[in-house]
Amino acid sequence: MTDISPLRDFIATATRCIERHGHDEATILAELAPALGRLVQQDHWLPDAFAQPDPTFYRQYLLYGDPLDRLSVVSFVWGPGQITPVHDHRVWGLVGVLRGAEIGTAYQRNADGTLTRGATSRLEAGGVVAVSPSLGDIHTIANAYDDRPSISIHVYGGNIGRIRRASFDPATGAAREFVSGYSNGQTPNLWAETT
Repeated sequence: MTDISPLRDFIATATRCIERHGHDEATILAELAPALGRLVQQDHWLPDAFAQPDPTFYRQYLLYGDPLDRLSVVSFVWGPGQITPVHDHRVWGLVGVLRGAEIGTAYQRNADGTLTRGATSRLEAGGVVAVSPSLGDIHTIANAYDDRPSISIHVYGGNIGRIRRASFDPATGAAREFVSGYSNGQTPNLWAETT
């Protein structure tokens, strides 16, 4: 059985941080980014069941869902060359790359609803980046590799699988609402499936 204690330790740290700082997003992100960085620098704790790619579409596995919906932790598994649509999150989030690398492209929504494409950046294994409506919340993410999967660990200030969000047409800016759900269903946490 896989030792998931690093994930449990991170979740305990994140829960205490949220309890201390409430809705102080800047403080939460500043405190949790290094903790997520330490988690993704260890590549032995994620069970294989939560690291399986799909040949046609990226997978989003729920690892932990806080019972009060203050926090969710998800593994994103990217098959070779897979990419998300342009999308938003509507809550704060942190992304840390566990395996491989990701290419992110930022977008800004203009007053007329159109999108302006921003910077593109590469996040390598061990790297962490933040997203939120206050920092820049619209982007697209792609696996940096065409020949192997990449895996990132995402932490959100809500239950990301239940939040009504939007994807955007990059040419027109037209928004389409969606609720992502999870590839492994709505399980309460990873250890409910492994113990």
